[in-house]
Amino acid sequence: MSALNSLGLPKPPAKTRVVVAMSGGVDSSVVAAQLHEQGYDVVGVTLQLYDHGAALARKGACCAGRDIHDARRVAESLGFPHYVLDYENTFREAVIEEFADAYLAGATPVPCIRCNERVKFRDLLETARDLEADCMATGHYIRRFDGPAGAELHSAADPTRDQSYFLFSTTREQLEFLRFPLGGLASKAETRALAARYGLAVADKPDSQDICFVPDGNYAALIEKLRPGAAEPGEIVDTAGRVLARHRGVIHYTIGQRRGLGIGGLTEPLYVVRLDPETRQVIVGPKADLATRIIRVEQVNWLGDGDFQAGEHEVRVRVRSTRPPRPALLRATAPTRAEVELIDPEEGVSPGQACVFYAREGTRVLGGGWIVKA
Repeated sequence: MSALNSLGLPKPPAKTRVVVAMSGGVDSSVVAAQLHEQGYDVVGVTLQLYDHGAALARKGACCAGRDIHDARRVAESLGFPHYVLDYENTFREAVIEEFADAYLAGATPVPCIRCNERVKFRDLLETARDLEADCMATGHYIRRFDGPAGAELHSAADPTRDQSYFLFSTTREQLEFLRFPLGGLASKAETRALAARYGLAVADKPDSQDICFVPDGNYAALIEKLRPGAAEPGEIVDTAGRVLARHRGVIHYTIGQRRGLGIGGLTEPLYVVRLDPETRQVIVGPKADLATRIIRVEQVNWLGDGDFQAGEHEVRVRVRSTRPPRPALLRATAPTRAEVELIDPEEGVSPGQACVFYAREGTRVLGGGWIVKA
């Protein structure tokens, strides 16, 4: 068997075509520059996801005007081909519309996961195959190892940059084709140092913030624009049903929220513990009411060894991207559904968020699912 190159393929770099998903940020630009320097046949591809360039001056956005310009500039400076693909309609249908519907249903969606799942790692990956690429590389901070049973997903070496929560739905087939060159770096500072060494104009470019199509963070305003009349007023009630105040629309609230409830004269702080879009009620209660031990998940993507439905799995789970994994028991209730029992209760578990599974020891990502009930 031929010796493997740095991407794990049995071909010399010059004969290995790599499509690099270039968002216009420093991470994917470094990946493209690094692979180009190593002699790979690099092809950069950037997706136009929304606004047809109208977001040119927006800060904190991605995949729009300024970022497309930056990606193109990096490719031109290094001398490899670069293509921009218009995926605006696909992105709207597969990501933005579901985001709006989920909020209206009282959930707290994570559109970045859907974008990876339905656009970047599905449609873009197929484009890479059409371009006769041997693999596709991205700037995500996550690691891919070849294990005894095939490619494995592992969290990044730098836990502060780890993006495994947002990539749990990556399938085994996709994982065989994907590469993540930055996952083993010790810090983001190391990435920026590489960008400076390669002379990239984006070396000091700030990281994108919030959801790319809501760069100002005002989710409710976007929902009202997409679904006129969605922000109907209603009641704020306690867990016993007593009316405490009025609100200006369920879409303005999330599970675990404490501030901005407009309820005065309380002896103890109250938190949003449940949302009921059908009755337009925001239900509040003491902090203890946020504690959750049993979580139901659906649309499970299993990346672990063995049969997902065979018995009980001792795992660690992450119920929000900002929280560390916690010990839990995972029990399959159907091929793509499961019940998660947390060893110690978590607060503020919300439908619409992801529940990502990790090995009890080590860094391996075992998959995950979407929280439907807590």
